[in-house]
This record gives sequence, C-alpha cells and structure tokens, in this order.
Amino acid sequence: MNLNLTNKTAIVTGASRGIGLATVRTLVDEGVRVVGAARTITPELAETGAHPVSADLSTVAGVATLIDSALAELGGIDLLVNNVGGGDEATLGFLDVDDAEWTRMFDINVLSTVRATRAALPSLVERRGVIVNVSSIVARMPGGFPVAFGSAKAALTALSKSLAEEFGPRGVRVNTISPGAVRTSVYEDPNGQVARWAAAAGMSLAEFVQRIATEQRITTGRLAEAEEVAALIAFLLSDMAGSTTGVDYVIDGGTIKTV
Repeated sequence: MNLNLTNKTAIVTGASRGIGLATVRTLVDEGVRVVGAARTITPELAETGAHPVSADLSTVAGVATLIDSALAELGGIDLLVNNVGGGDEATLGFLDVDDAEWTRMFDINVLSTVRATRAALPSLVERRGVIVNVSSIVARMPGGFPVAFGSAKAALTALSKSLAEEFGPRGVRVNTISPGAVRTSVYEDPNGQVARWAAAAGMSLAEFVQRIATEQRITTGRLAEAEEVAALIAFLLSDMAGSTTGVDYVIDGGTIKTV
C-alpha cells in the first residue's frame, strides 16, 4: 500500500522513545520530513534522520520553541502527531492525588496538545493537513488506572472530536488513537518501575510482563508493539484515510471487550 506521504512535513511530539520514536522512524521511512520533539534528545532519535528539537511541551515556552523551530526547518506543517504524555503509574487513588498532580497531568496530556495544535493550525489549514492525537484506553476504562491520567486522556479524546468538527470544513482531519499496553522501554528496563514490581512479586521481568497481558485479558495474549501503533498513525495521516476524521481508533489487542 502506497501511503503517498513522500515530501510531506510532520511534527511528532514525545519522539525520544516508544510510540513517538517508532512513529518518527516510520514516517522518515515513508519519505516524510520530520521534526521530532522531546525534552531529552536520545541517541535513537538523533539517528532517525529527523530534525530533533529539545523542548518541554508541558510549558508555553516549550511549545513555542517547537513550533517556531519546525516552521523554520520545514517551511510549513502538513502533519501533526501529538504523542507526548505520561502519568504516575504508582498513584491510583483519588485521595492520593493533590492539585499539583492534577495540574501536571493536564499540562502534559491535554494542554501540550492544545498549545501545539493552536500554534500549528494556521499552517495545517493552509495545507489541508492532518492531526493524530495519542490518547489511551484508560479514557474508556478509568477503573483501576491512575485517576488523573485517565481523566486527562478522556479530555484529550473529547478535544480531538471537537477539533475534527470545527476544522473539518476547513480541510483538516483530526483522529485519535487509544493504545492499550504497548511494549516500550518501560517494560524492558531492568532498572525501571516495572522491573521493581516484578522483583517485588518474585518474578522475572519477562514473566511479569506476560502476567500483565494475562491479567488485562488481552485477547492476542501479548502487548502491542510500538511499530504496530506507528503503522496505524501513518495510515491515518495518509490520503488513504481521507474520509476518516473524528474517530478514536483503539489498538489494544482486544483488551476492551465491549461493543
């Protein structure tokens, strides 16, 4: 399938690892000129061939730095992937989350997208561009997950629908993807949080990751790969998805069981 993305220009946020890094690699392979943004420029991002920009997108100044750099480097923006996000996986209970944590969760998961999209929209409208926002299945399955993170992702999904409705008549498509558990460095770092949970449970890291897949009742029996998520993003950015907008695409290996 020819996605016809050659010579398009793109911004990918949260590009240093995981889904963001896989998306940068996929788009570069498709011939897209990419600006990849992250707080820390990893060697992996630097080696992709994308133009890296160091910026904290939870701040107004960081978003301004990114968009200004992208416009200077690319001359205009065809595609925007708002992937930056995150949460404190250890903080589950509502009463454990203070105002600072609520603010932090919305800054990085919602307002980063609001600000980047607002700044990029003039160019996206001019070029009849495409936006893909990366949400999460926790927006649909809030129970048992960090409350502030889930609420922020639900807000992001709703924001995407609103953007699709408002800017669709002006030629801009907006879609959301909602991944389930994705095998990223979080699940492979022998010194990371997941490894510590595995040690506390008396299990190897590989055994613990497999138990996550089992306990989340993932139909495929495994975590998704970042490259699989990136492939979906690339499709939604392409003209092959030209009639697709305002949709939230779940990619979770069958974790969500409802219709």
